[in-house]
Amino acid sequence: MAIKQGEKVPDIKVTEMRDGQPTPVSLAELSAGRRVVVFAVPGAFTPTCTAKHLPGYVEQAAALNAKGVDEVVCLAVNDAFVMDAWGRQAGAAGKVRMLGDGNGELTRALGLTMDGSKFGLGERSQRYAMVVRDGTVEALMVEPGPGLSVSSAASVLETL
Repeated sequence: MAIKQGEKVPDIKVTEMRDGQPTPVSLAELSAGRRVVVFAVPGAFTPTCTAKHLPGYVEQAAALNAKGVDEVVCLAVNDAFVMDAWGRQAGAAGKVRMLGDGNGELTRALGLTMDGSKFGLGERSQRYAMVVRDGTVEALMVEPGPGLSVSSAASVLETL
């Protein structure tokens, strides 16, 4: 079952590249005392994720910050190396923090997995956006199907 508004995010480590090394990060710790927008994608460098989802957040990072968001985080069931390369290609530095859930542990704990095996992707994350305040889900917008509607940066801006 998927996490719901009002529930605490699980304290499970994901990874990000820091100083050339994969470094553990906890979403619960990252959001402690802060308001964070987390958006998740099925895969780094995949078409919709690369052409629309990540670029929308890169472009709207300042507008999200102006509405009280302390940090914007991109999460995918990819390793930290891939997430770092994707973030560099997208110009995400200083705007969107790129976190890899390489083993899918956080995604499973959130109840937001999808089966991408018919596309050769295996178990991945559903496409969603989540506003987390001090470790608690304030809002969760899960895409109802293919495409990008409710989890876009523009949609999140409307909910803030």
